[in-house]
Amino acid sequence: METAARPASWKLLLAFAIIYFVWGSTYLSIRVGVREVPPFLLAGLRFVLAGLFLYGWMRLKGIAHPSRREWAGICLQGTLIFLVDYGCLFWAEQRVPSGIAAVVLATIPVFITLLEITILRTQQLTVRLGLALSAGICGVAVLMNHSFSLGQAPIDRTGALVLLVAAFSWSVATILTRRLALPASKPMSAASQMLAGGLQLLVLAALTGEFTGFRVQAVSWTAWFALLYLIVAGSIVGFTAYIWLLHYESPTKVGTYAYVNPVVAVVIGYFLGGESIGLRTVVGSVLVLVSVITISTMPSKARAVEVAAVELASAKIE
Repeated sequence: METAARPASWKLLLAFAIIYFVWGSTYLSIRVGVREVPPFLLAGLRFVLAGLFLYGWMRLKGIAHPSRREWAGICLQGTLIFLVDYGCLFWAEQRVPSGIAAVVLATIPVFITLLEITILRTQQLTVRLGLALSAGICGVAVLMNHSFSLGQAPIDRTGALVLLVAAFSWSVATILTRRLALPASKPMSAASQMLAGGLQLLVLAALTGEFTGFRVQAVSWTAWFALLYLIVAGSIVGFTAYIWLLHYESPTKVGTYAYVNPVVAVVIGYFLGGESIGLRTVVGSVLVLVSVITISTMPSKARAVEVAAVELASAKIE
């Protein structure tokens, strides 16, 4: 999608590198942060601060405030994407390695497809699609199964189930995006959803007692840096690179971050986070990624992929 003179190749490569590697690395940053800061509080701080920055930036550029009708859709999306999805992700990363968390969340296209087949009736179940869905389900089963080890312990079952709830919630949000009144400006929509969801996360943190006994001075600089990295690199820099890329590349091509991020997260978790990569992790991850790539590249899914790519990454910022 070209609307201006095409920039230098190195600029495009840099922008792709940012959404591939910065977004892939944020999973480890979350795991580092939740070791010292309660998960809902950490997530709430991240999205409120990032949302305030992006909202202010949009207003300075002359983008109008969302209307009252748009705020209703924004709050619903804020609940599904940030309160439920990211709340579950931050909570689960107390129990599940960051790389595996990224792999499980990569099942979002699987859930979207299942909803389109069973509820919306907008997709037909073909042999190829059935095999792709089966591969994704088997990939998650391999990671969670306690019956056979493949030389590696299975991931925490509760944490994995919570991540599946996160993936399902995001899938519902993706489908609802096509039906809700949201701001025409993707950056304003993302900023508003982050603000709404971030505030809900802070309320949840208060209700679950996360503020009780929490001492700011007891948090190490490592954890604060992780939060800063999530806000600046993951939310602001990554999002800016993503929006810029959409002016010069198709959403489907830009959306390839969904295949690359889990791989980057697993590798970074191994080298920097001390997380193990055993046969179970490899087999489960390959099955999930094969499923996601197959589903996302099917011709009948092209439009859905483009919508999902734009809407998911407009608040991405993992």
